[in-house]
Amino acid sequence: MTQGIGLSAAARLALLQRLSKRRARQEESGAVAGARSFGDLPALRDFEMMKTAMEALDLPNPFFRPHSGVAADTTVIGGAEYLNFSSYNYLGLNGDPRVKAAAHAAIERYGVSASASRIVSGERPPHAALEAALAAHYGTEAALCLVSGHATNVTVIGHLMGPRDVILHDATIHNSCVEGARLSGAKRIAFAHNDAQAAERELAAARRGAARALIVIEGHYSMDGDVPDLARFVEVARRHDAWLMVDEAHSVGVLGPRGQGIFELQGVDPAGVDIWMGTLSKTLSSCGGYIAARRQLIDWLRHTAPGFVYSVGLAPVLAASALESLRVLAEEPWRVARLNGNATRLRDALRARGLDAGASGGHAIVPLMTGSSIRAGRLSAELFARGINVQPITFPAVPERAARLRFFVSSEHTAEQIDRTAAVVADTCAGLAPVEMAG
Repeated sequence: MTQGIGLSAAARLALLQRLSKRRARQEESGAVAGARSFGDLPALRDFEMMKTAMEALDLPNPFFRPHSGVAADTTVIGGAEYLNFSSYNYLGLNGDPRVKAAAHAAIERYGVSASASRIVSGERPPHAALEAALAAHYGTEAALCLVSGHATNVTVIGHLMGPRDVILHDATIHNSCVEGARLSGAKRIAFAHNDAQAAERELAAARRGAARALIVIEGHYSMDGDVPDLARFVEVARRHDAWLMVDEAHSVGVLGPRGQGIFELQGVDPAGVDIWMGTLSKTLSSCGGYIAARRQLIDWLRHTAPGFVYSVGLAPVLAASALESLRVLAEEPWRVARLNGNATRLRDALRARGLDAGASGGHAIVPLMTGSSIRAGRLSAELFARGINVQPITFPAVPERAARLRFFVSSEHTAEQIDRTAAVVADTCAGLAPVEMAG
């Protein structure tokens, strides 16, 4: 990590000296009799390095800031209002009066918790209604909702595949898919981002020795804001007798004229995908994850998947909120059009000012590539001081050279807000001097 983070050689040396002194002080003051330190964990050392760099540069921690109220186009932090680009509230439905009314009604009738796993405590009507609506959305036979999007990928992939199998996934796939693949014990192969030809080449080489094969891609990549060629991946899966799983976490309500997802955007028959996965926490303004697929698979997961059977069921209030959000999405596709227009406007405005907006498709996610974690952190801090809330994405979440700011756009943003943001970002980037650090 010391080869990067956006510092000169002299600055890196000064940072290492500071970190060494800091560790010595911590070991002297924080030692507990009989307790073993966690300080030799490699990932913890990298984390401490980044913390030390931020402190040395007087950079505030941009994470875990308390927001007062609903975060949409704007948010309130510390009593001040900011233009907000750090929320998945893509269509502004979190806080919509209809969604809140559905939530209130569910609380009045069912309380605030399912109180146990659904296999133990039983079903509530909002569970079945939401799952039926999600199945209809994808044209599948059935769907199943779980309490966490991350846990959905971990438990489903980990439960579906085994040591005799092979899993191929995009090199930039979400951590939850990687963790699920690791849990399964299957051979795991990452292929170059959005490269169906590379995926087929890897699958052809590995398929003969594997009992089963699974290809996992995202419908809309959360780091880059780009999309895959879905039809091409369907072809690859069919040609090599593999299942295809598509993570739609950032696709539903974002892609396609009606926000149905990547299959609508690209005119692909959704039946070509074996497993649709998505989350309830973004467009659908709730919390949890779901799987939509053939009834045979869903019924098996409902009775055997550890992350469903041994976890508390989705709270009825969350199911009701997501169901109402899905209904509003279907009735008001203009929200999707406005979201895509806003994202495209921001992407193009950044590029027009000579800034690197990566591979963004202009749907909801617009990265600003910075090339170093420190620069990303400094830009985030400077923009926050100028009234814009946008988070840095730094090593190790992405490779150091791929550090960035990541703008999540909402249908609630106005054209004036988008244009002002692009102007302020360009001005801030131009005024950011190189970093040096005293020893």
